[in-house]
Amino acid sequence: MTLLSLRNVDAYYGRAQILHDVSVEIAAGERVAILGRNGVGKTTIVNACLGVASVHRGQIAFGGRAVSTIRHFTAARAGIAVVPQGRRIVPGLTVKENLLLGGAVNRKGAWTIDTVFELFPMLRERTEMAGTALSGGQQQMLAIGRALMANPDLLVLDEPSEGLAPVIVDGLADTLRDLAASGTAILLIEQNFGLVHRVAERYYLLSKGAIVETGWLAGLSMETLKKHVAV
Repeated sequence: MTLLSLRNVDAYYGRAQILHDVSVEIAAGERVAILGRNGVGKTTIVNACLGVASVHRGQIAFGGRAVSTIRHFTAARAGIAVVPQGRRIVPGLTVKENLLLGGAVNRKGAWTIDTVFELFPMLRERTEMAGTALSGGQQQMLAIGRALMANPDLLVLDEPSEGLAPVIVDGLADTLRDLAASGTAILLIEQNFGLVHRVAERYYLLSKGAIVETGWLAGLSMETLKKHVAV
């Protein structure tokens, strides 16, 4: 079943066109990566789904329904949770309070504060610590946990490996694969080839706001993947 669908989408910020005739599909429980250099429009694909970028042509559907009524502040209620670039941990809130904020939409599902603590035991040990006092890797765990508290059908991660040590990225890859196995679809916007190769099943390659290639990652070597992205 198709969960998220973009068909022939042109998207703009003001008068500036960023996406050109973009088509992307993600099935329920699937792991998909959006690849491309900085500034080619990867994040705009997400922003078009959330009403941040204006769609002037094409159609976007989530769960078979048009997303014209979804906005970035209502996305979690609709089943789309975003882990933004830079994590955006809320200042002044503890680890527990950041997690409870993610669950405020009251969507039913397997993810509760206890199951998030099972996934990330480190967070349980720092429940009353300020979220912004955590290390970069710990903040990424908190950002993912906060998103999971919304019990999303689709988890979107924008450059989740940014600023993380390789050993933390390895753990993140395992976590994302486990999440997908539990039924959560994943859209990964990333330039870390190792993370993409370990997590995603399919990829879309974006260049100058247009999809120039799509395919399966199975059997695709790291070297070939890097060459594909260097366009």
